Amino acid sequence: MIGTVLCYVLLPAARLLRALRDGFFTCQKNVLLAKSPSTQIEGVFAATRGRLVSEEQEALLQQWLEEGAGNFPANESVPAVGKVPVTLTSDWLEASELLMTSLSDLNVSPEVTPCADQQLSELNTLGSSELQDHAVAELARLPAGETVTVADSAPWAGVVPQTDQQIVGCAGINTEVLNDDPAVLAWSLACDTETVPAEQLPAQPIQDAVPFCPVAAEVPYHEILWRDWEDLSVQPCVLEQVSKNTALFEFRVMSYNILAQDLVEQGLDLYVHCHPDILNWNYRLPNLLQEIQHWDPDVLCLQEVQENHYWEQLEPTFKEMGFACFYKRRTGMKTDGCAVCYKHSRFQLISLSPIEYFRPGLDVLNRDNVGLVLLLQPVLPEGLGVKAISPLCVANTHVLFNPRRGDIKLAQVALLLAEIDKIARTAEGSYYPVILCGDLNSVPDSPLYKFIRNGELSYHGMPAWKVSGQEDFSQQLYSRKLLAPLWPSSLGVTDNCQYVTRCQPKKPGRREYSRDFLLQFRFCDIACERPPQLVLLEGVTDAKPDRPAHWPKPPAVVKYPDPQPFIPRCSGVIQHSLNLTSVYSHFLPQRGRPEVTTMPMGLGATVDYIFYSAEPVENRAGRRMYKDGALKLLGRLSLLSEDVLLMANGLPNPFCSSDHLCLLASFGLEISSLRKS
Repeated sequence: MIGTVLCYVLLPAARLLRALRDGFFTCQKNVLLAKSPSTQIEGVFAATRGRLVSEEQEALLQQWLEEGAGNFPANESVPAVGKVPVTLTSDWLEASELLMTSLSDLNVSPEVTPCADQQLSELNTLGSSELQDHAVAELARLPAGETVTVADSAPWAGVVPQTDQQIVGCAGINTEVLNDDPAVLAWSLACDTETVPAEQLPAQPIQDAVPFCPVAAEVPYHEILWRDWEDLSVQPCVLEQVSKNTALFEFRVMSYNILAQDLVEQGLDLYVHCHPDILNWNYRLPNLLQEIQHWDPDVLCLQEVQENHYWEQLEPTFKEMGFACFYKRRTGMKTDGCAVCYKHSRFQLISLSPIEYFRPGLDVLNRDNVGLVLLLQPVLPEGLGVKAISPLCVANTHVLFNPRRGDIKLAQVALLLAEIDKIARTAEGSYYPVILCGDLNSVPDSPLYKFIRNGELSYHGMPAWKVSGQEDFSQQLYSRKLLAPLWPSSLGVTDNCQYVTRCQPKKPGRREYSRDFLLQFRFCDIACERPPQLVLLEGVTDAKPDRPAHWPKPPAVVKYPDPQPFIPRCSGVIQHSLNLTSVYSHFLPQRGRPEVTTMPMGLGATVDYIFYSAEPVENRAGRRMYKDGALKLLGRLSLLSEDVLLMANGLPNPFCSSDHLCLLASFGLEISSLRKS
């Protein structure tokens, strides 16, 4: 009886004391991390996390000894530890090398990556003598002549993928301590290469610390979400150009919806699967910046860029990275918008055209979405003329999300294509190469996607929800249908997605006879004359009409020497002539699953795109086929499938700090003629 009482009383008391001790250590750790300057952004970043690991570890061990060393029995002593050599990551890869390397091809030696947060969770279990003995045995296996290497030369380096035999420290999150420890950055900062022999390390002030080794974690996020670089430069059309010794101007383009923080806070119910710490902007901003710098694009198109974050943090950082930036906020009361950045060492700005889709009084254009269209001139190396290469038109937009209003989506895209047509059209009537990026909130093979890719869409009578293909509302009794014309002629955009000023003028001698123009001739002199061939009928055709007294005098006939061009309007069909095709195929043949770029409510979908100019070759079953022209697709960053993202708990997660994946493509632009400057 006494033993039972003691069991039910002492056991909960022991657990309570253990919980209090763990909470105290966690508070102490958070205080230390709060004092660390590694999470502050100064310029790009003032300091790296790697330089503070040893100080935090030392402070945590000291705190543990002061508070917990007295818990050992009197007949036992804390084992003494000498100098324990630990090998930090030594085989870092440059960003470009990591980009072109497959996970399975990496051959790195086993290594230990210590992490202060993970070591703290291990300290909580050191009260067990069995775990202490295991830690001592593991450390005894380490070679005595190891050195400590702190990072590599790349200022921003991707995490080296770990093999099964390697022990992963900071790369992943231990789900057992997720409520205590915020997720760590999976893109790690690297400082200058600095190798210090283990013998020269400062002696630990803690003389009676128990040695420990990090326990092997679960598969880290960067391995689950690993994305291969697909080299497409071996395509026949590209090889043909190489065989002709045709020079190419190579550059990278990234499109990224970075998830505005205001939208996160307004829709927290969409992110209930996320730990609150990874939704914090102070956590997401470093992750986003490191990912962008790691892939090193030459042209960067961003969506959902919050205005105050852009001016206070993003633009200053991008300027230090060598970008020239342009931003357009959404109209109305919205706080986010679109941004286009390009490296001024690779391009020069020719023209900039921001677009507002909101038109007062038009129901089909009553939303606050925006876009940007830039015309850029590539900067060739010294010795090559500026006119030796064609300008490049870059467009970026974020289309309305509402799945039920496909009419608005279609009108917004038509307005964007009209702006691109105006900017990219040459004097001869052809087009400069075009790259269109953005979040179109439409799935592949939807009518909106087919319109962009095939250049034509018959929309009359189509249900509005069907335009984007996001959701199926076919079971509803009433649904909005698209009627022709989709937008009024007063918008100044034809059904060919061209501005009226770009249309061909009407034939000479033709006049546009409107109703108001004809009504002014009802009582003019020529209208009151009796035609000579008219049969005379008494009381019918023998009288001359008199102008009513209340009728106003006829206005003077106004002659229009240059009337407005005639706007042709087809019946429910819209077209464009830009010949655009997608960088991605939207299917992963090796996995047998479709690609996804976002996961709203846990369901994967592709809504982000990079379209580029190509040459049409033929039509197959209503689908236009293309081949590369002056602008060639050289490579792309592979996308992921829905099942892979589910393994990482969806989006956002500790590795990807947005609810969208970034899109990255490498292009080559033909240098038509080379000449000395």
